[in-house]
Amino acid sequence: MTTMTETKPKKLAVNNNSSVGSRIFDTLNVVALVGLALITVLPLIYVLAASFATEPEIAARPFFLWPHKIVTEAYEYIFATPTFIRSLLTTVVVTAVGMVVQVMLTFTMAYPLAKRYLPGRALVLNLVIFTMVFTGGMIPTYLVVRDLGLLDSYWALILPLAINPFYLIIVKSFFQELPQALEEAARIDGCNEMGVFFKIVLPLSKPIIATFSLFYAVAIWNDYMSPLLYISDPDKWTLQILVRQLVATDPAAALAQMDRTWVPPEQGVKFAIIVIATLPILFFYPFLQKHFAKGVLIGGVKE
Repeated sequence: MTTMTETKPKKLAVNNNSSVGSRIFDTLNVVALVGLALITVLPLIYVLAASFATEPEIAARPFFLWPHKIVTEAYEYIFATPTFIRSLLTTVVVTAVGMVVQVMLTFTMAYPLAKRYLPGRALVLNLVIFTMVFTGGMIPTYLVVRDLGLLDSYWALILPLAINPFYLIIVKSFFQELPQALEEAARIDGCNEMGVFFKIVLPLSKPIIATFSLFYAVAIWNDYMSPLLYISDPDKWTLQILVRQLVATDPAAALAQMDRTWVPPEQGVKFAIIVIATLPILFFYPFLQKHFAKGVLIGGVKE
């Protein structure tokens, strides 16, 4: 008669040293991340506070997070000057139109390149990758824009950077991962390639559309090199050129161009216009964040 011996489960030994080390590591991580967050946020708070401060306080206090006296002279001056309103509207229109054009061109080029049966596909992809490594440079690009008659034109701010090759490859890889059965079913139902693209592919691409719309919009909104090179008419200045004139060159001359009849708070205007130039991106990002987190992880490059 065999006797059955019950085996009791052994308790796993808890490594107290490992637990303590893990807590220390988590604490150091939190401290480091909070420190990085403060380094990022505090300058923004200072710029916002200085935009509402008086000129003597800005000159006397090198850093503060809350002004002694809140004034709105800088914002009143900015919104009362036609130059700023014109620059703001110009930047908004150029950003909106440029984003639509760039997203449309990127997606319409990426979709056919996602089809392995496309003749000449490998050659076109190699040319796209080549442009990621080698570019024409500033002077050749300027000469091309000049010869196309785009100087002092808003199209000069959009067309030279219409397609980002890195974004194009990511979108192409995303299209390759879509279920082919959906496209085949649409073709059986009578859809042509354009119908498949607009009725099947684009509705499935909302996260990546939102992601790259944000990327393109931020790039156009923050771009000051293109307006600096291609726009010489002050009436066509974008907001970034106006900010540069106020912050990096001669503030008095730039303010004089804005309005000669009102002596403005020079330092306050500089901070206020930086705040206004930053707010639109900060405003739209939360609405795109749910798509952004998913879209940036989509499209692993594979062939």
